[in-house]
Amino acid sequence: MTQAEKEQDNGKEKEKERDKEKEKEQQRGVKRPIAPPVIPDPLQEQIQSNFIVVIHPGSRTLRIGRATDNLPVTLPHVIARRHKQTGQPRYEDAWLLRDGLNKTESNDQRQNGLKMVDQAIWSKKMSNGVRRTPVSAEQARAYNCQIRPAVLDSSSRVKWSNTAHQPPHLVGEEALYVNPSDSYNIHWPIVRGQLNVHAGTGGSLTAVLADLETIWSHVIQKQLEIPLKDLKYYRCILLVPDIYNRQHIKEVVNMLLLNMGFSAIIVHQESVCATFGSGLSSACVVDVGDQKSSLCCVEDGVSHRNSRLCLAYGGSDVTRTFFWLLQRAGFPYRDCQLSSRLNCQLLQHLKETFCHLNQDISGLQDHEFQTRLPEAPALLYQVRLGDEKLQAPMGLFYPTTFGIVGQKMTSLQYRSQGDSEDPHDEHYLMATQSKQDQSSKSAADRKGLSRPGGGLDGEMRGMKGEMEFGPAQGECLMGAGEVEEPLSAHLSRKTAIMSQFESKALGLDKAVLHSIDCCASDETKRKMYSSILVVGGGLMFQGAQEFLLHRIINKMPPSFRRLVDNVEVITRPKDMDPRLISWKGGAVLACLDTTQEMWIHQREWQRFGVRMLRERAAFVW
Repeated sequence: MTQAEKEQDNGKEKEKERDKEKEKEQQRGVKRPIAPPVIPDPLQEQIQSNFIVVIHPGSRTLRIGRATDNLPVTLPHVIARRHKQTGQPRYEDAWLLRDGLNKTESNDQRQNGLKMVDQAIWSKKMSNGVRRTPVSAEQARAYNCQIRPAVLDSSSRVKWSNTAHQPPHLVGEEALYVNPSDSYNIHWPIVRGQLNVHAGTGGSLTAVLADLETIWSHVIQKQLEIPLKDLKYYRCILLVPDIYNRQHIKEVVNMLLLNMGFSAIIVHQESVCATFGSGLSSACVVDVGDQKSSLCCVEDGVSHRNSRLCLAYGGSDVTRTFFWLLQRAGFPYRDCQLSSRLNCQLLQHLKETFCHLNQDISGLQDHEFQTRLPEAPALLYQVRLGDEKLQAPMGLFYPTTFGIVGQKMTSLQYRSQGDSEDPHDEHYLMATQSKQDQSSKSAADRKGLSRPGGGLDGEMRGMKGEMEFGPAQGECLMGAGEVEEPLSAHLSRKTAIMSQFESKALGLDKAVLHSIDCCASDETKRKMYSSILVVGGGLMFQGAQEFLLHRIINKMPPSFRRLVDNVEVITRPKDMDPRLISWKGGAVLACLDTTQEMWIHQREWQRFGVRMLRERAAFVW
């Protein structure tokens, strides 16, 4: 072989090696989609953020906007639908009222909760070291009962929504102001973070999805000024609760891609988006909404499944409790009714204006408020209030004060029940793991060996294993049992503990401790204690940050008190409105390079359906 030929061969070898190196680098640096996209994107061109719509659907409020918008469009998540026939009975979803309030034990429970609140208020000293002097409702009542309103104006200048042209539906603020005597039904399509499916009028899954589609289409068309026929050029990021109903999410994705016609979608969890929006890499996210409070520990963009908790109470329960306390103190607006939409709106406003968690504010204070209702004069009321302003928000820490009886108050993330469209779901994965594989894994775990996994596939398996099959919530509740016991006995014991746990209403501070305690390692727990992020609009009271911090430090396990350098509660990261942080995080997600592989395209969804969520979702489906 001549020298020239040898050199040629060497050159070819080197070229091959370079190609191999490049391939390895690509594999290391680029996390490839598990399923190759059916439609290859033309040269993976940069997706323009102004062609991405971020949707954060809350129980009470919808936030929706382009990823490039500074602020989303925010409106009440409600629709009024015209009756199909005349003489049809009117139906209206409740706002501040809920099931479980009119039970015989409800009032006793409220009174007991209030006693605990009063004890807690008295036991914590003010910043000057003095104990607060409690103020009884009777002291304010005598004054409030003699108050008569002053007329500010003979007309409130507030009008009912105009329905003269008989529109088939009205959305948002317009729906709230539909005259109760008009032939319209009022629906809130999401309740406590889940689709509002019920046995009453408009409560079928189809009807609820139709309501969502109508509301979202209306806002996209009228306020974002995007013609619906152009949605084929747009993509959508949908924020979902941490504890989600798989069937419902599947149906909503179906509606967005196939009915509304978005070209692609990403589904992501509210808690993870909250960390993106606040710029934190890890946090215990406490999301206090209007009707639910959810907690979850997030580390580097991954939500720890075992730490997820959803509490079935929120800001509207504080509002209703505040109204009960106002009535005990002789509330001068005597006609106020929880069944009236506009009165509920007024009560929400009074709660936001007067309530606080600052123990240094004590004694009786005089306040005033106005009522402006359609077809009525504008009135000005005086009201004298004492501890009511502090007692109501403390219901979040003593939820028995809400008087809710016989309802499931705490939800945990359950395994998927399986879906006929997705045969290779986690049930399949678990069933096909051989006994030998499982026993060898447990042997490796006992030796403390890290399991070898090749490249991304191993990483994914590792992550799935940790997230899905790691110590479940039940074990966290009962302490991981060292003693061997038959699987059936273990499961039935676990189920009993779970159902007992779910019927209890945990206070917000105890829920934070529980969520952090469910993290796998002490290192992670330490991280979470030093970064407790409060988002949502339900805890926006003066003094809330210090109040929650004080309670967590006092209730922390003593072993951790020594280990954790600083416990930090963050309520306004970067001075942002906590209600917008998750939406902002969705907009941040739209701009990340790593987002490219998470898009589910319309044609892929048509072909593979819900399997695409398992393949592409950034969380374990």
